[in-house]
Amino acid sequence: MDRKLLDLLVCPTTRQPLQLLDGRGLTALNAAIEGGGLQRADGSAQTDTLHEALVTRDRKTVYRVDDGIPVLLAEEAIATAQIPAFPGA
Repeated sequence: MDRKLLDLLVCPTTRQPLQLLDGRGLTALNAAIEGGGLQRADGSAQTDTLHEALVTRDRKTVYRVDDGIPVLLAEEAIATAQIPAFPGA
């Protein structure tokens, strides 16, 4: 993802800056997706594993990146509280 674009992106609900999700976080997220039961903010299931994602500064919310395009829709956000193995800050 382009660094200039990343510097401009913020969470649509909290306005916190976003950063690329690190490898450990992505691994924990994908393990939870594969285990089933991971839900987006709108209650729909996240069934596809992610190759790239953005996370808020407090690491409480994740947004997927599809083909290099950030999906910054509040209803499609994934709360990290539902992932017990998600690494903290």
